[in-house]
Amino acid sequence: MNIIKVIHLEKPNKNSVEEYIEKWNKLENYVMQEKALDKLFFELCPSNKKIEDILIKCSTLNDFYSTNIFSIYSIAKHIQKLDIDGKLKKWDKNIVNEIAKVSINWKEKNFYSFASKYCSHHKPLEYPIYDNYIGKCLMYFKKEDKFENFHKEDLKNYGKFTNILNKFRSFYWLEKYSLKEIDRYLWQLWKEVFPKTYY
Repeated sequence: MNIIKVIHLEKPNKNSVEEYIEKWNKLENYVMQEKALDKLFFELCPSNKKIEDILIKCSTLNDFYSTNIFSIYSIAKHIQKLDIDGKLKKWDKNIVNEIAKVSINWKEKNFYSFASKYCSHHKPLEYPIYDNYIGKCLMYFKKEDKFENFHKEDLKNYGKFTNILNKFRSFYWLEKYSLKEIDRYLWQLWKEVFPKTYY
């Protein structure tokens, strides 16, 4: 028997965002994972020239975020070929979709969420993370409040996704929060109200 759950999310507001930021800061496993990733991306392996540096970053992200990439070497080699360091410094949004599309055993794959996470951990304030929960949350509030006119597939274009997230932030008067904080708020909100088991 299918389970149908009626969703009702509280309208985004500063108190709600503050509450979820506080909740995030109390999630010891996530906080410590983020600290470990910061050390890896900022101190130990900040560049993307050596394949071994890229491999360890891809492997750690894949493990921490359960992104289910079965051929880490293929995507690491793909990132190395793209020579992304200069683009990251310029906050080039196109690099996310470039990283996402990789050929493995002659089959085209799209690791979009992983690519957003990879760039975000190099530049957390400039590259928000796309995640299924965040996408569903944005679609919900679009339907409820029409904060922006977009289609579901627009969320998979990283430039459009960041614009949508910025429109969300300004529509609900949440400009004081970074896109990273908005990410964490939306992710927790959907995860808490509508767990994965329902869809």
